[in-house]
Amino acid sequence: MTLSVGDKLPETTFKTMTADGAKPITSAEIFPGKKVVLFGVPGAFTPTCSNNHLPGYLENHDAILARGVDTIAVVSVNDVHVMGAWARFTGGEGKILFLADGNGDFAKAVGLDADLSGGGMGLRSKRFSMIVDDGKVTALNVETKPGVDESGAAHILGQL
Repeated sequence: MTLSVGDKLPETTFKTMTADGAKPITSAEIFPGKKVVLFGVPGAFTPTCSNNHLPGYLENHDAILARGVDTIAVVSVNDVHVMGAWARFTGGEGKILFLADGNGDFAKAVGLDADLSGGGMGLRSKRFSMIVDDGKVTALNVETKPGVDESGAAHILGQL
């Protein structure tokens, strides 16, 4: 079942890269008491994710935070080392929280997993964005076609 507006996010443990190396970080550390913009991508370093999706959030970082958002986070079914490298490569370190959902546990729990094995990518996440207020989903945008029309930063800005 896919997550809906009004639902609470499930308890999940992600991994994130820190100055001290890979560390687990739970949904209980990220979402309670905060307004979070979370967007999901099929894969770090993939063309649409790296050239269109993530850059929009980096370019609109200050504008998003100015609308009362505490954290902007990106999640992908990639390992923590790939997500850490993507953060450094894109200049997103310290601006966006890069969350590794290595086994796709979060993607599956919220019903946003995608089988991209036909393209050689295996289990991945659908492209999405959401606004999470104190752990509760208040907006959810899932792409139904290629691109970032529904899940991009410009759309989220209009929802904040």
